[in-house]
Amino acid sequence: MDEERDQTEREMDWQPSDGGPDARALAAVAAVVLIGLHFLAQTPLWATIIGWLAIVVSAWLVRRPASAVARRLRVVAAPIVWPNSAMKALADALPDPCIITDARGIVRYTNDLASQRFGVVPRGEPLNFRLRATALNDALEEVVALDQRRSVEWQEKIPTDRWFEAHLAPIHLAADPQASLRKPDFVVLVIEDLTEQRRSERMRADFVANASHELRTPLASLTGFIETLQGPARNDAPARDRFLAIMAEQAARMKRLIDDLLSLSRIEMKAHVRPDTPIDLADILRHVTETLTPLAADNSVVVATSLPQCRMPSRGDRDELVQVFSNLIENAIKYGASGGRVEVVAGSEPAAPERPQWWTIAIRDHGPGIAAEHLPRLTERFYRADIDTSRQKQGTGLGLAIVKHILTRHRGRLGVESLLGEGATFTVRLEADVSVGAGAENSTEAAAASGAKPAEPPAGARRQGPQTRRARAT
Repeated sequence: MDEERDQTEREMDWQPSDGGPDARALAAVAAVVLIGLHFLAQTPLWATIIGWLAIVVSAWLVRRPASAVARRLRVVAAPIVWPNSAMKALADALPDPCIITDARGIVRYTNDLASQRFGVVPRGEPLNFRLRATALNDALEEVVALDQRRSVEWQEKIPTDRWFEAHLAPIHLAADPQASLRKPDFVVLVIEDLTEQRRSERMRADFVANASHELRTPLASLTGFIETLQGPARNDAPARDRFLAIMAEQAARMKRLIDDLLSLSRIEMKAHVRPDTPIDLADILRHVTETLTPLAADNSVVVATSLPQCRMPSRGDRDELVQVFSNLIENAIKYGASGGRVEVVAGSEPAAPERPQWWTIAIRDHGPGIAAEHLPRLTERFYRADIDTSRQKQGTGLGLAIVKHILTRHRGRLGVESLLGEGATFTVRLEADVSVGAGAENSTEAAAASGAKPAEPPAGARRQGPQTRRARAT
């Protein structure tokens, strides 16, 4: 506060402190001139005295309004070199990044959110040194020139696509009695991050387009075969049997897709409600692996499990978690069939100061693996790393999206690790139920004693460290 007051006073000292002619100096000069004229031109004494008085009175009358105008202009025109404490407090209270500049575009203050998002912006440097968005700098010039509010959007493509919207407003701290067109003292920029909104809009549009496409394809097949059976193949029994089998397959595909869409919708509707029913994760894993044994046999895959002999207590919705592990193990069997083996390993991670105790379940296959560029997007709806293979395996493109939403509802985590040719590992982390008390402690000790730990990344992944890509959704 003292620094602001000192800077403002120094700025005011640079301005003229008075206005109009100096009456005393003018009176002395007038006296000398009139006395000289009296002796040289022999003017009457009374005329000399009257003339001197007239000059002094005129100077005094002129000086008063000139002084008042000068003082008023000094207050109006005095530049304010720094935002005051009230402006800083308001900027810090905003939920978005805020930057305050002067009329020249020089940064005067940034709140903590702006420093965190755009890096430290040194005070006293032009704004365009840090934010090089042309649209933003043009809007700043318009705000200063027109003294009006502006809003502008721009996009950054490096290092990733991000969208921002800035709201700019001019600030005048001193009133202008002359209503002149002077520049604002400050310009306040409040920047809103639109990235999540834009991505949600894009995902929603993609979802509608993909759902329409996935339903349109089997529907077109059904329509075509129905028309054929009603026409040329009406009396062709072999063709009719073949067409009916294809129609049944396409109808089953539509049913799977609709079931997944409904399941995803139900999960999203309950996303804000965390389930709290006591469950045993070890029992769920045994149930899922037994259920998928026929599928593994059909694909010539061996499912090996390494589970604690004790219970794995947690809290959640049993049916939803069965769906999570069914989707993950079924994907490992289908897409990793070339490896001939799927491993399901369960263990525990002890609690830490910043997180609770976790149960970890790793599902690892030894198939072709997943390219690094696909890992961050695997849980998006209808996203497929290999479209043709997914459709051959009767995938809907929604399985991992359902897994992500269920784990989000359970406050769990999903990790993915893969290298091409080395297989893939999907790791689920769920919070342990510590309210069980001694049972939970015994479970942890038994899990540690049995050596049940999450599957390690492939050896090639450890050797080639920088090439390993991991994506985690929380």
